[in-house]
Amino acid sequence: MRKETAELTESQYSAARIRATWGGTGSVTDASKALGFSRATGYALVRRGEFPCRVLKVGRSTRVVTASLLRVLDSGEPEYNAAHAERHATS
Repeated sequence: MRKETAELTESQYSAARIRATWGGTGSVTDASKALGFSRATGYALVRRGEFPCRVLKVGRSTRVVTASLLRVLDSGEPEYNAAHAERHATS
């Protein structure tokens, strides 16, 4: 039973499935699962400005840019939020 659940989760968060079903942004929870870590870890990375994909704050909501997530999934290389990079460049 666990193997079937794991296969379902993997296919649900595959790059092909994300391309076909997500809009321009996705939740931090779903993006975290696609990247292989927990919701709590995802939000901790967002707070530190270290989430591997581009993150947008929309009011009180935090969204992950789907195109950025797909680039990270395809390349395996993190694509940190531009605000994070600028903050370190000016320090």
